[in-house]
This record gives sequence, structure tokens and C-alpha cells, in this order.
Amino acid sequence: MSVAGFGLASAASWGGSDFLGGLGTRRAPAQLVVISGQLVSLLVLVAMIVATGQGLPRDPALGFAVVGGFEGALSLMLFYRALAMGAMGLTAAVAGLLTALLPVVYALLREGLPGPSVLTGLGLGLAAIWLITRTPAGAGERTPARALLLGAVAGCGFGAQMILFKLASGCSFLWIVTSARAAGSCAMLLALLIAPPKVQSWRGFWRFGIAAGLLDSVGTIFYIRATQLGRLDIAALLCSLYPAVTILLAAFVLRERPHPRQIAGMALALAAVLLLSL
Repeated sequence: MSVAGFGLASAASWGGSDFLGGLGTRRAPAQLVVISGQLVSLLVLVAMIVATGQGLPRDPALGFAVVGGFEGALSLMLFYRALAMGAMGLTAAVAGLLTALLPVVYALLREGLPGPSVLTGLGLGLAAIWLITRTPAGAGERTPARALLLGAVAGCGFGAQMILFKLASGCSFLWIVTSARAAGSCAMLLALLIAPPKVQSWRGFWRFGIAAGLLDSVGTIFYIRATQLGRLDIAALLCSLYPAVTILLAAFVLRERPHPRQIAGMALALAAVLLLSL
């Protein structure tokens, strides 16, 4: 597959992961849903490494994957905390935009300007991400300044994770994902020890957490393959369209009707994909 193919496959996997994770958080605290997926997917990845006989790589670039996995897990916790503080629309939009914007700016500085069609596609893609993630607040709802700050920090963390995975992309993609997952699991366990959540029901949430964690790992593998085949900005932006998949799944499975603004964002996303695929 091409960069665009792997990027869209990553967006589909990450979008499905968020949808299942969201269902799980209706049953238990988000930290427990995330850690269940992190640990089980880590075991699966380790088993795959043993089965394929891959020895421990000596490339120091693998350290970028470790840092990315650790800070990415902490960023996810900050993001969930920000969403819980008030109206989610603006917070999610800020985080989503920064997630895509940081790798795009980094790639433009390091790899130079692409062609006009790619530049146009990047611009349309950023606008699409804003529209897709930006839902209007309900009557009387306001987004606290602290929630926006935490959302911005989380978005920067997600964007930094994409850059770090690109820096580690010379290593085996299986080792990159495994190292990141191990570091992320350590971060989540540490957070659970420091601030254990109150659990009212343990029933069934782990199934959603495990499925979400496995899909997240698959999406990360697709993203790394995309960065290995082409420019970081194209790969990162296409992968960052995953909220559209989450919204579509909610529409088909839960009958949650998308907002017209989100539909417009999806139309822009299609135009961006076409331009970035040329």
C-alpha cells in the first residue's frame, strides 16, 4: 500500500479504538479501560516478537519510541481529564488540531515544502480536523480555561508522539510498537498507583478496553509504515482524521446523528485525501 493507504488504515483503526474505548468508559473509569488494553496488547506484541524470532535491536533510535509511548499515555490521561471538565467540543478541537499541526510543521521545516497539491491537501485536512472535532456546546455550557489548557497540552503530546515514532521508524515497526506499549503501560500503572480511581462496577469494561487497545496497536503499526514510506506531514494528517471514523461508527451503531459541521468536515477530508493521494 501507499502512504495514503496506510494512513487511512491507521485512521480507521484508531477511530474504531476510540469508539470501543468510549463504550468502555461508560462502564468504568477511563484509566482502567486504557490500562486493560495496554497490558493485553503488550502481551500480544511480545508473543509476536518471540514467534518471529526478532532479537533486541541495538539501534538507539528505539529510545524515541519509548519516550513517545510514555508521554503519549500521559497525554491521553490529560485529554480524558480535560473532556471531563466541561463542554467537550472546543477542547477536542484544540487537541485534534494540535495533534496534526505539530507533525506537519516539523515535516515542513525538516523536509521542505511539498508540491502545491499536497500543500492544499494539508490545509484542507487541518480545516477538516477542526470541523470534525469541533461540536457546538449545549445551551449555557462553557469550556473552562483549564480544560482548554489541558486539551492543548494533550494535543501537543499526541503530536510529539507522532514525531517521535517517525524518528524511530528506521527500526522494526514491531519493536517500535512494543517498546511504546511497554512504556505506556508503565505510565498508566504509575498513574493508577498515584491516583487510583473509584470503581463501582468491574463488569464487562475490560472487553472494550482490550479490543480498543489491540486496534490502537494496529493503527500505530499502520502509521509507522506510512512514515517509513513517505513524508511525515502526509502520514500524520491522514492518520489524524480518525475522529471521522469514530463519528461514523457512533452514527451507524448508536444512531447518534452527526452535526452538519462534522459532515462538512468529512467532505473536506475527502477532498484532502484525494489531493494527498496524487
